[in-house]
Amino acid sequence: MLTVIKIGGNVIDDSGVLEAFLCDFNKVEGPKILVHGGGKLATQFGLQLGIQPQYVHGRRKTDKQTLDLVTMVYGGLINKNIVAALQAKGYNAIGLTGADAGTVKAVKRPVVDVDYGFVGDVPESGVDINILASLLDLGLVPVVAPLTFDGSGGLLNTNADTVAQEVAKAMAEIMDVQLIYCFEKNGVLKNADDESSVIQLIKVTGFNALIDDGVISGGMIPKLENACNAVICGVKRVAIGNAAYINDILSGKSGTVIL
Repeated sequence: MLTVIKIGGNVIDDSGVLEAFLCDFNKVEGPKILVHGGGKLATQFGLQLGIQPQYVHGRRKTDKQTLDLVTMVYGGLINKNIVAALQAKGYNAIGLTGADAGTVKAVKRPVVDVDYGFVGDVPESGVDINILASLLDLGLVPVVAPLTFDGSGGLLNTNADTVAQEVAKAMAEIMDVQLIYCFEKNGVLKNADDESSVIQLIKVTGFNALIDDGVISGGMIPKLENACNAVICGVKRVAIGNAAYINDILSGKSGTVIL
């Protein structure tokens, strides 16, 4: 089974946490793909450059300055540091953006109520599964940054949770896939201040009720939207949990499973 794992800024920003995660990641059996975000680091560098972050419904708005910023931070600094760390641990990793080998194509999000700027949405068949399958067959570990391309020379910023979901969905057409979202919490919590209040199982049919009840809000909404969509589209297993317990998430001892 292919394992697609997504990590965010909470893992990337702390070198010790990232090192521990990569050690655990190396123990994951079978082919695997790592998708990373890095919003906190991008925000930090952006503030140093006088670029104020703007978010709507948990998603970053991306003007031209911000696009240049995330291209440098996501596609450069973060991606290559992760690849180098995996190489040092004996894994032959390869760093990718969506533009590399045409791996993930997207379309600029149309303006409806909000103009998100240079943000990309991945259409059906936007992921080139042949490229990813070829890399996996070579024994490589793809490390994917959340930058896509429009096919006309332009880069687009795409939510890393979405990239992970789209990669998992696409690869599910040719193999069994599990998708793991790693972040700083032990799972989806009934009480955000109580790490022991993990909701062990969420059914797609009960997702909207959790939003209405206020259990799920902010940035957790798009994360779970992606998780639910992955399940609906054929991904065998989707789980959300703490990056420090990746092996327990994989074995079902920790985290929240989406069905």
